[in-house]
Amino acid sequence: MNVWGYLFIAILSEVIATTMLKMADGFTRLVPSVVVVMGYCLSFWALSQVVKVMPLGIAYAVWSCLGIVLVSIAGIFLYQQKLDLPAIIGILLIIVGVLVINLFSKSTGH
Repeated sequence: MNVWGYLFIAILSEVIATTMLKMADGFTRLVPSVVVVMGYCLSFWALSQVVKVMPLGIAYAVWSCLGIVLVSIAGIFLYQQKLDLPAIIGILLIIVGVLVINLFSKSTGH
């Protein structure tokens, strides 16, 4: 599997784990709690494969950016959590920052 495949797995499993964290209710509910722990373990394992090839800061920027966006979207649909304008602007700035890194930086390793 290539580095971007591992990064996708890392992001997706982190998003699932973080989304389930609310359902785990302080680790008082078994099934969501198990999903949280397994999701984070898989996420960090996959991220550890990514940083063998990609610089740590770049991998973490992409991982955290997409995680923030996807968890925010999940919060809207699953928990009816609303984002106000400053939150949306902040998330957009994070996305722009990661795009700048990936499109213009020679540090990305591609």
